[in-house]
Amino acid sequence: MPSRRARSAAVKETDSRTGDLATAGPVEAVEGAGVSAGMSRRRAWVGVVAAGAVLLSGAGVAASQVIKSPAQTAAEAGPPPLDVLVARVEKRVLRDTVIVRGTVTSAQSVQVTPTAAGGEGAAAPVVTKVAVRQGDAVDAGRMLLEVSGRPVFALPGALPVYRDLKPGATGDDVKQLQKALSGLGHGTGSDRTGTFGAGTKAALSSFYRSIGYDPLPAVADRGEAVRAAEDAVTSGERALEDARSAATATAAAGTAAPAGPGAAPPGPGAKGSGTARGSGQDAARTVNRAAEDLRKSRERLAEARAAAGPMLPAGEVVFLESFPARADSVAVRPGSPVSGVALSLSAGALVVRGQLQDHQRGLVRPGQKVEILSEVSGLTAAAEVLSVADAPQPAQRAAPNAGSGGGQGQGQQAPAPGGPAGYEMLVRPLAPLDTKLVGQDVRLTVEAAATDGDALVVPVSAVSAGADGRTTVTVVDGTGIQRRVEVRPGTTGDGYVEVRPTGDGILTDGDAVVTGVNPGTAKGAGKATRAPGAKGGGGS
Repeated sequence: MPSRRARSAAVKETDSRTGDLATAGPVEAVEGAGVSAGMSRRRAWVGVVAAGAVLLSGAGVAASQVIKSPAQTAAEAGPPPLDVLVARVEKRVLRDTVIVRGTVTSAQSVQVTPTAAGGEGAAAPVVTKVAVRQGDAVDAGRMLLEVSGRPVFALPGALPVYRDLKPGATGDDVKQLQKALSGLGHGTGSDRTGTFGAGTKAALSSFYRSIGYDPLPAVADRGEAVRAAEDAVTSGERALEDARSAATATAAAGTAAPAGPGAAPPGPGAKGSGTARGSGQDAARTVNRAAEDLRKSRERLAEARAAAGPMLPAGEVVFLESFPARADSVAVRPGSPVSGVALSLSAGALVVRGQLQDHQRGLVRPGQKVEILSEVSGLTAAAEVLSVADAPQPAQRAAPNAGSGGGQGQGQQAPAPGGPAGYEMLVRPLAPLDTKLVGQDVRLTVEAAATDGDALVVPVSAVSAGADGRTTVTVVDGTGIQRRVEVRPGTTGDGYVEVRPTGDGILTDGDAVVTGVNPGTAKGAGKATRAPGAKGGGGS
């Protein structure tokens, strides 16, 4: 045990720390020593707890390095990431398509730009009556409008009018007119087909009367030419009659009896005999000349009568290929001056007109399948390519009141929708389209090519050609091993190509083929290895 002197020294040390025990008695000194010992024990326990926490944290870190989840274990057991991009081989029908925009229109679109013939001093033409409204159905023979008191009407026919048709005219346009009049119940009689004769004149006059108008005369002389020719014939007939009478009288005088009984007839050299023969010859010549003049006068009368009669002015008719037609727009009203397009008509089944660019022209041919899609209504319709223009056409957009390039009432085919110049493509629906689609912009998907049934297809970037001319694809398995398969390419479309393995090559649906380099892997890390014997080179 410590000596009394040692305990006294401890008490003094405690006194020096506290500063309160210097004058304390023996009991107070002992109590201060007990407090100091309790504080030391508490510090020891705090240290033990801290050390235990450190040990537990270290144990957790160690356990995390040893214990792994099943997913993590499987991931670390697999191969490293490939340094190439791959795509799956698919087995399906491959279609190469061309997509363009188009506008739904009628097979024939006509813009009517009327004119009114007027002589010197005539007032400017003005619309005096409008007989149709927008959306109306137009039948053959119906009047469309009236300009300065003259009608403009529609007749069936495919040949555009390009001239006034007058009596005596011949040609296919006359044949078209004769057919149109006959179809409306106005027969052309015995006129030859394609010849504007008396029967066609009668039929045209009958048609004009049926719509409440008189036809314009072909010769605007109020019949003076015919009357003059008739007078000339009358004069010729009288002149011929007089000449014949004179010739008869002369012949009778030349054959008169001798002067008295027993008188001898004049001899061959007598003067009276020669005079009689001369008079007879003059009379015969006069008769022949009068007959020739009469013949010519009658020919002139026939010509005058043939030229006279009704005419069909080009400005009064619009020929349409089929009926009933539709009035798409009416831009005039009574009192409007005649300037530009008065109304637009459409006829025939609805079609779609699109524009092909130069790089698309070689892919599209008549007869190819087309899908029409209206994004507005969601309607789809099957169709086919009817025709493709041989030469590019500049884009045009019909301006309001734009003329038809010559007037005369006959319209032109409506220009293509505005846009880049290209080759016009005409698409014909396999079933009639709803007339509500007229003028609507639609999407046309042309099937330019297709495989014959299901085929193995890969992205175009998966096919490579070697220096030896062989075409191959590179198949890679799940471990990264690659093998080269020689193929024969076929139909291409939408970024894919049909392939057929050749020789001993094996390629199946679902195989992974190399399409490029994977930029997401570190250079050289996880690099796929090639199968033994695989040839190098040949990228995608």
